[in-house]
Amino acid sequence: MSAGTGGTLKIEQLVTSGTFSLDGGTWDVDNNVWIVGDDQECLIIDPAHDPAAVEAAVAGRKVTAILLTHGHDDHIGAVGEVRDRVGAAVHLNREDWMLWERVFPGTEPDHAIADGDTFDVAGARLLALHTPGHSPGSTCFYLASEGTVFSGDTLFQGGPGATGRSFSDFPTIIESIRSRLLTLPADTVVRTGHGDTTTVGAEAPQLEEWIARGH
Repeated sequence: MSAGTGGTLKIEQLVTSGTFSLDGGTWDVDNNVWIVGDDQECLIIDPAHDPAAVEAAVAGRKVTAILLTHGHDDHIGAVGEVRDRVGAAVHLNREDWMLWERVFPGTEPDHAIADGDTFDVAGARLLALHTPGHSPGSTCFYLASEGTVFSGDTLFQGGPGATGRSFSDFPTIIESIRSRLLTLPADTVVRTGHGDTTTVGAEAPQLEEWIARGH
């Protein structure tokens, strides 16, 4: 385990509920919000739906960054208020800024994420892995010291994220999963944007089955 000035690194999960809208449809969804840090500082991955709950989970710690795995409105709709509450900069891959524009017209995230960028918190380092397919800018965050990857909506327990809507592509997400995620150690814990966690080793044998079924 990595340690910073505030003790042992911890990964906290908060589940929030709201809606996802795209292509004229709206669905009820539960989102995983991930908070990585120690007792003094943390960063937030995908602070969805409920700014007050996210602020409560931060519990007064310094927030070093807000990282977004992609730009769909269920993941970013609450980010403007969360940013104001915790005073941290928002990072999103530039290829998803057109999705940000739909939610927050006339504004931009604070910083663009590029493949290979790193984010340090509490003595640990997260590595940005660009994994397009669910959206053009979808990005996962690999925390090697803890043996975990935050996969957003790129990889779930049982298969890839959805690719049936605008700005998504199934062959692209398969290549992202094959080349960027399934190459991680088999015991890597996959912490997803929705639903249960899984491991690289549990998902890798199913790749050809996903390709055959086409989703």
